[in-house]
Amino acid sequence: MQKPIITTIAFDADDTLWRNEDVFLSTQQYFVEMLSSYHSKEYILERLNEVQISNLSNFGYGIKGFTLSLIETAISLTEGRITGYEVHEIIQLAKQMLAAPVHMLPGIEDLLRSLKDKCQLMVITKGDLLDQEGKLARSGLSEYFDWYEVVSNKKVANYQKVFESLQLAPSEVLMIGNSLRSDVLPVLDAGAHALHVPYHTTWSHEQVTDEELKQYPDIPSVSSASEIENWIRNHFQLSGEVRS
Repeated sequence: MQKPIITTIAFDADDTLWRNEDVFLSTQQYFVEMLSSYHSKEYILERLNEVQISNLSNFGYGIKGFTLSLIETAISLTEGRITGYEVHEIIQLAKQMLAAPVHMLPGIEDLLRSLKDKCQLMVITKGDLLDQEGKLARSGLSEYFDWYEVVSNKKVANYQKVFESLQLAPSEVLMIGNSLRSDVLPVLDAGAHALHVPYHTTWSHEQVTDEELKQYPDIPSVSSASEIENWIRNHFQLSGEVRS
C-alpha cells in the first residue's frame, strides 16, 4: 500500500522547537514569592490561572497578556495594596522574559536540516507577533522555514485559513507539536495529519480530558525530536523525495 505524500511539515514553536514554558514557570515562582505574605502558593497560582484564562479573549496568548494578568492578579490578591515598585518589578520580569535566550530542544536543528530539502517546512505558532518573531530570530532556525505564521489562536478555523492562504491541501500537511489541544486535535479536525511530541510540562489550559480524547483514537506520539524523522518515514512519503 502506497504511503500518503506529505508536501508540508508544520511545527509548533514554543516547547516544540525551543523551551518556553520553563520561562513562564520561573516568573510565576517569583510572583508567588512576591505575594507569599498575602496568600498560599496554591491560591495565588489558582487565581492567576483563572485571570489568565478570562483575559485570553482580551489580550490573547503570550508574555504581554501574561504580564497584564500578573498585575491584575496582584492588585486583586493584595486588595490594591501592591506598590508601584512591585508593579515595576513585574514589568521588569516581563522584559527579561522577552529578552531571554532561546534554548532549542535536543535534536531539533538536526531534524530540520535533514528535512529541509525533502518538503516545505513552516511554523504555525500562536502568541504575540513581536515576541514570536524575536524568538525565531534569536534561535537561528529561520533559514530552515519557508513560512512562519503567527496566529491569534489555534482552532480549526485558524488552521483552515492558513492552509487556504498558502494553497496547501490539508491531506498533504503534517503538524508537529507538544499540545494536544492546540497542535493536534484541531489539525486533525481540519483534515491534516498531526504528531504529538509531549513536553515535560504543559499549561493547564492546554490539557485535554480523557472524555475529549475518546473521539480521537490512536493519536500518534513520539517522545523526542530524535524519533520524529523515523516516524515520518514509516508513515509517509515526502514530496521532495518522490520528485527526485
